[in-house]
Amino acid sequence: MKNFIKKILLKVGIKSDRTKNITKHVLLSAIYKGGSILSGFILVPLTINYLDTENYGVWLTLSSFIAWFAFFDVGIGNGLRNKFAEAKTKGDLTLARGYVSSAYYTIGALSLGLIVLFSLFNFLIDWTKVFNTSPELQRNLGILMPIVFGFFCVQLVAKLITTIYTADQNHSMQGKINFFIQVGSLFLVWIMTKTSESSLLIFGIIYSVFPVIVLIALNFLAFNKKYKDFKPTFSFWKKEYLNDIFGLGMKFFLIQIAAIILFSTDNVIITQLFGPEEVVPYNLAFKYFNIVNMGLSLVLMPYWSSITEAYVNKDFAWIKNSMKNLIKITLFSITTLFLLVVFSKIFYSLWIGNRVIIPFSLSVYMAIYFGVKIFYLPFTFFINGTGKVKLQMYAIISTSIINIPLSVLFAKTLGFGVSGVILATIICIIPHALISPIQYSKIINKKAYGIWNK
Repeated sequence: MKNFIKKILLKVGIKSDRTKNITKHVLLSAIYKGGSILSGFILVPLTINYLDTENYGVWLTLSSFIAWFAFFDVGIGNGLRNKFAEAKTKGDLTLARGYVSSAYYTIGALSLGLIVLFSLFNFLIDWTKVFNTSPELQRNLGILMPIVFGFFCVQLVAKLITTIYTADQNHSMQGKINFFIQVGSLFLVWIMTKTSESSLLIFGIIYSVFPVIVLIALNFLAFNKKYKDFKPTFSFWKKEYLNDIFGLGMKFFLIQIAAIILFSTDNVIITQLFGPEEVVPYNLAFKYFNIVNMGLSLVLMPYWSSITEAYVNKDFAWIKNSMKNLIKITLFSITTLFLLVVFSKIFYSLWIGNRVIIPFSLSVYMAIYFGVKIFYLPFTFFINGTGKVKLQMYAIISTSIINIPLSVLFAKTLGFGVSGVILATIICIIPHALISPIQYSKIINKKAYGIWNK
């Protein structure tokens, strides 16, 4: 595989070592991502048949709800990504290990505290009202929620290893791990369909535990081999290291919270307004059009840490050339979205048959949403790589505040239904599509001052 990739790089004339590394990992990631996407699409009808539409809708909403708690890493993961890359670029391995140790032990302590708090309050919450579902599910949800949340918190710590790989220019590792998790989950769900009756409880436990097992195994291997010199040690935990990570990480933290409100509340809004069954068509349309977003993100992801390295080394020529190419890829991706709209009914029919009806208007709005989002993605990755995210932070906080009331207005008051929820999100992300390119231009041309350069 490596020799095959080298031949491709030679044929297309890629000479920069940094670009060669990115291209190699993008090609590897494409293979893993392709496998993950295929597994994910196969998993959907399999899961619907196993759980039924209502329970699948509950699971989708539950997953979104738990994902909100990702912000409890208080941005330390993204802060570590930039700071580890900077320290390693400068050759300061002691500082890099200090950042790793401080991140692991801090997130570990936070996760432990969250598990204890959630377990205490779990008994006071009627989850059937939260998810707007049958009262009969309360017992199973009361058992499932702390299990899912607990393993999610462990995952917050364990997944830091993929951040280290990415910061160290090993960009395809995260895709490889996601591939193993997705394929493994597909296999386990298939086993469940053959050996047990429908059970949201069993499904949720297996789906929560398996990713943690994979990530813990990766941590063990990495810190005993490739990253032995950076193995987390409590003696390397220092307040100044944490402050370095947290200073930048706090901005990422606030961006994460706002992004969760902006991008991850739709399932809950739909559940509360229309019931969990209506989450399913929305989520399926999202999965379909998200293929393009995932493909572009696959290309963009390696550039975050590579831009950090290039920016530290003041290699602005490489950054400009890379951004030109990324913008071309972005425009092609937007065109692809509208081709997906044309073939959406055929695809839905082949994928899920008549089990779920997805309105054409929902597909159109979903394509527009991803089109706007994809347009500004390259600029966002550049801004994240430089760490100058303050303006982005203010912008996303502002738009996230109006997202929920705007969703209710369009979906319920004005009668747009489920499509109104995504229409509200489209309106909220338009300011980002305007601000991000301007900030990139100012920074790369050394004309950024004030808020544009923080």
